[in-house]
Amino acid sequence: MIQNQSYLNVADNSGARKSMCIRVLGTGNRKYAGTGDVIMAVVKEAVPNMSLKRSEVVRAVVVCTRKGINRCNGMRVIFDDNAAVVVNQEGSPRGTRIFGPVARELRDFNFARIVSLAPEVL
Repeated sequence: MIQNQSYLNVADNSGARKSMCIRVLGTGNRKYAGTGDVIMAVVKEAVPNMSLKRSEVVRAVVVCTRKGINRCNGMRVIFDDNAAVVVNQEGSPRGTRIFGPVARELRDFNFARIVSLAPEVL
């Protein structure tokens, strides 16, 4: 579960390394975001000479959480850290590569491009 002020690793090569959630997007006044939810985040740590700079506000999709995901077959998938992928207004990733595993549930939320770029889908 990601809420305001939660730090996330950025799992793509857009230039950001760490980000902090400042708003959970969606209908109503949502407090928590899970895998596949879109958040507004601010870049806290960035790689020099890249397109994203520190203190820039971006949209991101949560791709893995420490809380885990319950599946209907009884399995539970838990990741080591909270991670997000920076996306544009249309929902396509701003980077060209994705690092680390992502959850299979992203395909259900119409983020097939992120799933196809990921090296491993759990």
